[in-house]
Amino acid sequence: MAPPPPLTSTLALSLSAILLLLFSSTSQAHNITRILAKHPSLSTFNHYLTLTHLAAEINRRQTITVLAIDNAAMDAILAKHFSIPTLKNVLSLHVLVDYFGAKKLHQLTGGTTLTATMFQSTGTADGTSGYVNITNLKGGKVGFGTEDNDGKLNSFYEKSVQEIPYNISVLQISQVLTSAEAEAPTAGPSDVNLTSILAKQGCKAFSDLLISTGADTTFQNNVDGGLTVFCPTDAVISAFAPKFKNLTAPQKLALVLYHGIPVYQSLQMLKSNNGVINTLATDKANKYDFTVQNDGEEVSLETKVVTAKITGTVLDQDPLVIYKVNKVLQPKELFKVVKTKAAPSPKKAAAPSEDDADAPSEDDANAPSEDDSADATADDNGVSGLMKGGNLVVVGLSLCVGVLLM
Repeated sequence: MAPPPPLTSTLALSLSAILLLLFSSTSQAHNITRILAKHPSLSTFNHYLTLTHLAAEINRRQTITVLAIDNAAMDAILAKHFSIPTLKNVLSLHVLVDYFGAKKLHQLTGGTTLTATMFQSTGTADGTSGYVNITNLKGGKVGFGTEDNDGKLNSFYEKSVQEIPYNISVLQISQVLTSAEAEAPTAGPSDVNLTSILAKQGCKAFSDLLISTGADTTFQNNVDGGLTVFCPTDAVISAFAPKFKNLTAPQKLALVLYHGIPVYQSLQMLKSNNGVINTLATDKANKYDFTVQNDGEEVSLETKVVTAKITGTVLDQDPLVIYKVNKVLQPKELFKVVKTKAAPSPKKAAAPSEDDADAPSEDDANAPSEDDSADATADDNGVSGLMKGGNLVVVGLSLCVGVLLM
């Protein structure tokens, strides 16, 4: 009888298996387009998920369920000739922001549940019209119906298309989920009056700045192609007014343009795409960029002069999204950079004064030592971020395996 393997070898193999499991668990990213492409009967549904940009949003989310419908069911909804924004609302009802595999679907607590959809999470839905009722019925059937459909279950579970527990589940249902709220006419991007929306949502002062500087035309012209607006509230603009008055006309225009980026970026996109991003003010050598960072659910915009936080969503209607921010975004091209010094002792460390941070200056803003210092800080943050959470576990286990195999 062969002697048992040494304990160290057994531990090493076990740790290696754990490492493989950890690495494989981090690679469970899904692609709804590829999943549906394997099923020709769902090709129309797949096409319109891409056309409405819902596919990209689905791919960025985790713990999600897609209720797919076949080509015949899609033909019925397309016959109503909805606009693309309205069709997006309807299809958003078919994306549940929770995981429902086939097993869970047939074992609902209490036999029924009400779950939110992507239509509800965008803030477009009124009240609970963005919720879907799922109910277990006799004979193993499972019915689906929108909350504002008078409790009617007009669609039924047919089969599981693909499940990646507990990441994404794609289930096929029999009919399109109908909702008067989702099917209501939706204005196209070009029909949206940006300054009017801002004025009605607590951003009238910022709306006035768009008009007075002439930036409103640039913002409006970018709506069709995709636009993200960061709107300081009226109180924030009022407090910043004295500094704004000290800027020249071109500087005022650049500052206002700095609050828009020429692409659609949902909150989920901003959370998953941290990094430097250009703005409407970007022009060749004049970068006018800032860094997007998130800490859990909180999203910050770092300009090297100030750090602003997104405090709410005014409108999220692809290709246009408007966020409220708690500070005026001040670019380093117009204001002095807040210096980050590695002081030898706490006694000598002095925080920069508010006057230094806000005074207009282009020469100081472009000083290489300041940028290098800020970049170094960003690099340090990146290293510390790498050592957090699951990555720390992987590194620790790797070291253990190395020691045991020596």
